[in-house]
Amino acid sequence: MRAKEFSVSMVTCRRVVVDGMVNLPNFFGELKRRNVYKVAAAYAVVSWLLIQIATQVFPFFEIPNWAVRLVVLLLMLGFPVALILSWVFELTPDGIKRTEDISPDESIRHRTGRRIVGITVTLAVIAAGLLAFRLSHSINGVPSREGETAADSRSAPPVIPEKSIAVLPFENLTSDKENAYFAEGIQDEILTRLSKIADLKVISRTSTQHYKSAPENLREIAKQLGVAHILEGSVQKSADAVRVNVQLIKAANDSHLWSDTFDRKLTDVFSVESEVAKAIADHLRAKLTGLEQEVIAAKPTDNPQAYDAYLRGLAYTLKTGFTPANSLGAQKYLKEAVRLDPKFALGWALLSYVEASGYLTQSLQPTAALREEARAAAETALTLRPDLGEVVFAKGFYHYACLKDYDTAVKYLEHAYRLLPNNSRIPQALAYVERRRGNWEKSDAYFKEAEELDPRNVNLLSQHARSYVCLRRFHEALGKLEQILNITPDDIDTLVLKARIAQAEGDLPRASVLLTPLRLGADYANALETQVYQAILESRPAPIIVRLKEILAKPDQALGYYNGE
Repeated sequence: MRAKEFSVSMVTCRRVVVDGMVNLPNFFGELKRRNVYKVAAAYAVVSWLLIQIATQVFPFFEIPNWAVRLVVLLLMLGFPVALILSWVFELTPDGIKRTEDISPDESIRHRTGRRIVGITVTLAVIAAGLLAFRLSHSINGVPSREGETAADSRSAPPVIPEKSIAVLPFENLTSDKENAYFAEGIQDEILTRLSKIADLKVISRTSTQHYKSAPENLREIAKQLGVAHILEGSVQKSADAVRVNVQLIKAANDSHLWSDTFDRKLTDVFSVESEVAKAIADHLRAKLTGLEQEVIAAKPTDNPQAYDAYLRGLAYTLKTGFTPANSLGAQKYLKEAVRLDPKFALGWALLSYVEASGYLTQSLQPTAALREEARAAAETALTLRPDLGEVVFAKGFYHYACLKDYDTAVKYLEHAYRLLPNNSRIPQALAYVERRRGNWEKSDAYFKEAEELDPRNVNLLSQHARSYVCLRRFHEALGKLEQILNITPDDIDTLVLKARIAQAEGDLPRASVLLTPLRLGADYANALETQVYQAILESRPAPIIVRLKEILAKPDQALGYYNGE
């Protein structure tokens, strides 16, 4: 070391350390002299700005959340490094040099300090402006990524398109109540034909099935569903004859725009469905393409027995939830439908969807044989009617649910969406696929599209909530769950998901309040798992073990492999 350097270093050391003890006044004075305080302040302001930029910009480019956490961690680690560098080095007109290499008369640290102060003040003003901007927008109702503000709920209601309709449940006037499936099927087939008209907005059946056949508060129902028109109807079946009565109502003033009664033989019931769909399109002045006219007039099968079996299977798919009983019932009748008419493309497509859904949700035993049945049904349907939207959808859903081949699934599902623009199952399936691919923003957008067409679909809202749970956006998840409870109060799956959120947040008492009153069987396997997990978290396994033994001792044969087979 040169003599001059040694002399400067020794002087600095004597200032800071005297007789082996730190001379605090001189130490803090040296921190100030070397601009360490100013560098610390500047670093803090710059770090805060970088974190704000990361939290706002990264989501736009779909950069994962862990990248924001990495930025924060790196900035924290860099803080002591910045302080050490400001102590050891100094900025001079000739560049960066070690402090010990600069004599006091050559130092420009006072000028550097003023520059640091100026930069810090400028950045602090920018930071304050950003903070004020975010706070003012939050107060004025601009939603953040964590959820909507209270002002959103007070915002103006969305404009309801004039060419929009919801088909309410048809009343079953048949004395034999077991024929209720037939009224449900006719309603769904009319709705399905309407949903193929791109110029209409048609609400899915899962959102309308909670209402009565002829409710009094039509205006309120139309507002809840976001439509301008309501279709009511009734079905009466007697031997081989059927009577269908329908009326189209403008919800705003409860005026009847059109009504008609159709008496047909069972073999000609398809013409009713087509005529009703065409009449509604005419009254709502919806434009039909040539292809849409062909599709809504198409006859799916010439075999009335096959169609009856199809309607019975369809009724099971329209029930809430993929329970083993519903999946087994649908599979049974749809297999019968395609046995009676092997050329029934719509039957094959729905059978494939039921089996693929059962494979995915495990409401059917997820064996290789079941997966092969779903594939064969989809391929058969595609061979028979490659132009049918339901067939293309079934093929795409099979690739998603059974093969996890997401690229192929998206190709078929996007094609199906063009053919069936009002079918909420398609954007719902696309939301699932994008979620599996990690494209959370795309998935969220598809969920919202599906909810536009199916705003009161409990399963759809529940899945959207589960996405928010995966992202730990618990506030938004709870908002979706409250929507469900407004539709179906005391819904077990919803209460259980609220309990899972409480568990994730470490609030075991709140989870216990939700779970304790529920006495669940094997038909609520996922909910039962949550109760078991709660017992583990509370270190109280004895009561739940007793309950599990009771369930295993009395198996329900309708649940198939859920019994432990």
